[in-house]
Amino acid sequence: MATYFLTGSAEKFAEMRAILGAIEQLDFDLPEIQELDAKKVIEAKLNEARQHRRGAFIVEDTSLYLDGMRGLPGPLIKWFLRAVGAEGIFTLADAFGNNDAEARTIIGYAAEDGAVAFFEGAVKGTIVKPRGAGGFGWDSVFQPEGLSRTFAELSPEEKNAVSMRRLAAEKLAAFL
Repeated sequence: MATYFLTGSAEKFAEMRAILGAIEQLDFDLPEIQELDAKKVIEAKLNEARQHRRGAFIVEDTSLYLDGMRGLPGPLIKWFLRAVGAEGIFTLADAFGNNDAEARTIIGYAAEDGAVAFFEGAVKGTIVKPRGAGGFGWDSVFQPEGLSRTFAELSPEEKNAVSMRRLAAEKLAAFL
């Protein structure tokens, strides 16, 4: 039976497929609960997916934790971006006087028998004025520690080599 990665994002699917290989994209419009615990968001999505289809499922949540905001927006980043955009994320971090951040991906894997496992990858960095045309979401404001460019200024291959999604996906690949 197939392993499905539940995402509407072609970019996320391409990153995951490059690491995991034979997975299929399933573009379900799953409800996303509002919760500060990313694992609870993932579990809710996995449970919903099992109501519609049989198989093994992968769901990921990539969150952005701003130190100056005590970890917000975290898993709520999607909603913050819709409200204020990437420029607004920079403005918020700057207003709090602390531009340190952590980008974190948690992948939930539900086996066909329903057993769930989680895999996490994290990258520390800085929130900067938006730069770059590549990537998606908040890539233009996140500059990984040790680099002088934002995720949006990196090629897809460069980004995938240092991304939190890659770190989490490699843990999942070793598990599988």
